[in-house]
Amino acid sequence: MTDSRANVDVRILEDAAAIAKHAAEEFIKSANAATKANSSFSVCLAGGSTPKTLYALLVSDAFRAQLPWNKIQLFFGDERHVEPTHPDSNFRMASEAMISKAPLKPEQVHRIKAENPDTEQAALEYQKELHSHFHLASGDAPPFDLVLLGMGNEGHTLSLFPGTKALRDNGRLVVRNWVGKLFAERVTLTAPAVNSAALVIFMVAGADKALALKGVLEGPYEPEQMPAQLIDPKNGRLLWLVDAAAGGILSRGIRE
Repeated sequence: MTDSRANVDVRILEDAAAIAKHAAEEFIKSANAATKANSSFSVCLAGGSTPKTLYALLVSDAFRAQLPWNKIQLFFGDERHVEPTHPDSNFRMASEAMISKAPLKPEQVHRIKAENPDTEQAALEYQKELHSHFHLASGDAPPFDLVLLGMGNEGHTLSLFPGTKALRDNGRLVVRNWVGKLFAERVTLTAPAVNSAALVIFMVAGADKALALKGVLEGPYEPEQMPAQLIDPKNGRLLWLVDAAAGGILSRGIRE
């Protein structure tokens, strides 16, 4: 994959709350445009504290009525190898913050069943679900309307960690990934599974992310070290929403 970071939209906001508010506005705009065009809105959720704030905002009085909830299909970008009720579960976080408080039917929520003792089987089952839902042909990627992402302080996104096998997707949309530094298995979408999205939003907050963020956006293109660099929508928009602490040493970006 070539480096096309010149066209990336970077917005530097005051804090995590401002990121969540901006992301909520983008979420609503994307949802209404997608449902007008296709009668459906497919969004891939992320874990993390800033997405949690976003999810709570979406079901708040200020935003709830602006969303076509009956036309939303929720997916997940990655999941830890835990039960869905476990405190570390991305599904549990999203459920507590938003899903349980929204007028959604069970069939609108597509979770990764990473509690399966066989994480490879869990990955294959989720890949099969993506193929079935989106009617994908071999080699196709899911046309998500929106993908929400975070970034770690070493440049990982989803569960694509530096130096791990999931960076070499081998044509897969979903893979199991052993993360040695965490002594943990994950199930994650691959970068190609994200890169057909209409809109990808990174939400990054905290001074501990500053160096990695600068490396991803302004350093050499070395995705083995900075996996977030692999995210490059082919025909979509890539938006980075970062707070002042994370974006403090960037030499690019619109400061709002």
